[in-house]
Amino acid sequence: MLEGLNDKQKEAVLYNEGPLLIIAGAGAGKTKTLTTKIAYLIEEGFAAPYNVLAITFTNKAAKEMKDRLYGLIGDLAKKVQVSTFHSFGLKLLRENYERLGYDKNFVIMDSDDSLTVVKKIIKDLGYDPKIYNPRGIRNKISGCKNEMMTPDMYEKYVVSDYEKVILEVYRKYEDKLKKNNSVDFDDLLLLPIKLFKENPSILQRYQELYTYILIDEYQDTNEAQYILSKLISAKSRKITCVGDDSQSIYSFRGANYKNILNFEKDYKDAKTILLEENYRSTSTILDAANQVIKNNTQRKDKNLWTSRGKGEKIKYYRAYNERDEAQYVIRKIKELRNKDVEYKDIAVLYRTNAQSRVLEEEMLKENMPYRVIGSFYFYSRKEIKDLIAYLRLIHNSKDNVSLLRVINTPKRGIGLKTIENLTNKADMEGTSIYEAISSGKELEFKKTIEKLKTLANELTLTELIDKVLDASGMRQELESEKTLESEVRLENLEEFKSITKSFEEREGLVSLEDFLLEISLISDVEEYKDDPNRISLMTVHSVKGLEFDHVFVVGMEEGIFPHMNSLMENSELEEERRLCYVAITRAKDDLHLVNARRRTLFGKEQINPVSRFISEISPDLIETNSKEDLPKQEQKIDTGDMFREEEVDYQVGDYVYHETFGTGRVVEVTNTLVSVAFKHPHGIKKLMKNHKKLSKVTN
Repeated sequence: MLEGLNDKQKEAVLYNEGPLLIIAGAGAGKTKTLTTKIAYLIEEGFAAPYNVLAITFTNKAAKEMKDRLYGLIGDLAKKVQVSTFHSFGLKLLRENYERLGYDKNFVIMDSDDSLTVVKKIIKDLGYDPKIYNPRGIRNKISGCKNEMMTPDMYEKYVVSDYEKVILEVYRKYEDKLKKNNSVDFDDLLLLPIKLFKENPSILQRYQELYTYILIDEYQDTNEAQYILSKLISAKSRKITCVGDDSQSIYSFRGANYKNILNFEKDYKDAKTILLEENYRSTSTILDAANQVIKNNTQRKDKNLWTSRGKGEKIKYYRAYNERDEAQYVIRKIKELRNKDVEYKDIAVLYRTNAQSRVLEEEMLKENMPYRVIGSFYFYSRKEIKDLIAYLRLIHNSKDNVSLLRVINTPKRGIGLKTIENLTNKADMEGTSIYEAISSGKELEFKKTIEKLKTLANELTLTELIDKVLDASGMRQELESEKTLESEVRLENLEEFKSITKSFEEREGLVSLEDFLLEISLISDVEEYKDDPNRISLMTVHSVKGLEFDHVFVVGMEEGIFPHMNSLMENSELEEERRLCYVAITRAKDDLHLVNARRRTLFGKEQINPVSRFISEISPDLIETNSKEDLPKQEQKIDTGDMFREEEVDYQVGDYVYHETFGTGRVVEVTNTLVSVAFKHPHGIKKLMKNHKKLSKVTN
């Protein structure tokens, strides 16, 4: 059973004295180690199969673990509790429902069901759903539950009128669920914790049943999952947690990477084993990943290595614009195809969904098969189809298909019965549905379209898109939701303006009709749905857990990767760096880092600096056509560095002052900021200019 394991993996499998933390770097064989450990515990008689609880994060990962266990111990694997956190929570609820005040036939509501309940509560309370967005409130309630925050606890943090409404809806929501004998997805974690805290004897029973607890992807646990893990393992203390803090990239879902960093504080006698041998990538790729991630301060020290050899250098290309960037990727893919590389072994990664659009267009032109993983093809996304339907209706009000798609999108109170009556009226009169509209909320919709028709003759295409997004209510709806999904959808709509702008630059001032004909040719192209041998296009978030022989990471620019939303907070910047680490370590043999000098994104041309992550990689590891394209690595500035005293003149308004400044001291250094303690603020720039170790002056 231990054959094929390296020394560190064997040590992790054999250790059986108490709490164990396995820090498993990318490609270090963590799943193999974890499943072998479970099999070893059972085969050697340390535990019966039913004494083992193995928890992971996805049904796919749980199935893979079960399959591997079956290959090691056969039918005994069926008796091991291998599941996700939520599946395990459901098992606990089914076995103890009466203790929590539920009937046996309790119902689990999915996210759509819970959204419907929230919508009804908002309506019953008399609030305007355009102001108090149901999806946004539902997500806030979910966030509270994941943080173990009841309505009474949330009340302590309520300040604004909006938060008071959320609290009111939260209370009603919980009451409605209980009265309907229902639980939501978040309750599958919250209620087991409540069960254990209120019933110590039940907790003890499960503690004695599950004497060995093994948790995969521990860096992705949220507060509720963390507490549940601690409760169930408190008696035996035979808990093994496997993860990699450098791959914690889901804080937007409530994951707290500090859970893995604090493991040794939670369990003072814990043993920590580092799995640093990587079986996936070349040493050049691993060296680059190590050099990037070492710039994070909140992390466990580890250094990935491999016996695979050095491999090829990382290719770096600075394109002229996003079109040149996509064409570079295509040129290199053609070169790989000439070497008999299959499309399925190639991945193109980007930070935001909106970046896929230009790549898709260029690949369609070249007849290259691709698939967009974790998202829809750009022109197939709901919000893009809705926007195009508005444009088609503005161009041709007799387009019944487009009208039916958007007459109540976003929701404006036009029900199915009204639409049915309008359709029947149009059929009887022999007119279009648009012409049949004469009253009610549908008439307001018609007036909106009429205004947009007028504007279409006065504005450029790009300006028209902005007006459509505002007048239709699409932008307002997505902005009010305040969720990651709504942000992505809003980004996609903004990116549509890049299409119109590009079309205008290429063709000059053109009609809406010409533009609609142009995009119909792109959006209707066959999407290779039946061919598995395709290039994979995906965001870096979607690629975690996957690997490819050849990887392209595009958009390596400040403001894109790292994302502009992360630049003000060091904790968010560190998560972006972890994302970069994940992107780099997906590559097995060949890695390309690509960016553009200028980029039209969301309809605006940007000139972005090169991503700091590229400057964190040694130039010795990188191959480029022009060394000048490589950013210079910044000089090191340490805390404690001194600034000498000097006399300076400085001006405030109309007055010029002459003053001597005392020594300043560097007190904090981050990637974007040097903080200095000094006696007088006006001298800071002068002092920094004269400090030889500083390469540039920053505020």
